[in-house]
Amino acid sequence: MDELALAHRVGEALKAAGLRLATAESCTGGWVARALTAVAGSSEWFERGYVAYSNAAKREDLGVAADTIERHGAVSEQTARAMAAGALARSGADLALAVTGIAGPTGGSAAKPVGTVCFAWARGRKIRSETRRFEGDRESVRRQSVVRALEGVLESLSWRKEPSPSE
Repeated sequence: MDELALAHRVGEALKAAGLRLATAESCTGGWVARALTAVAGSSEWFERGYVAYSNAAKREDLGVAADTIERHGAVSEQTARAMAAGALARSGADLALAVTGIAGPTGGSAAKPVGTVCFAWARGRKIRSETRRFEGDRESVRRQSVVRALEGVLESLSWRKEPSPSE
């Protein structure tokens, strides 16, 4: 399924659940938010999107601790989890997703090759994260990342709601 069809499904599911979504994106550069806001009526369920491409933006806009980035790297599940938690806390949304990765063609290493992408989804106090390795050129890695981020939103809608720290 392409990202726009998937964005429609996500929107329908969020609307049916009465939930609002925020995004925190690095390697996708706002592509997830673009796909979501291409859906007519998205203002009913899309709260806002953060593009935190630099480490400074991750720290300043989303509250990712400098120590997290220093110890684990900008491309890590720990950073993705902190990005999702920060987006959730700062936006007032019910659900947040985060994407950080190495889309290429440069920037990879033996430990984290090009195509390595870390995701996190946060709802209430629950945060789930994962790392994927995608093949292809920069656009392909980014497109696959958008699709996986949206699939993860659909999966997170089935989680039992846990109260947020403010509830």
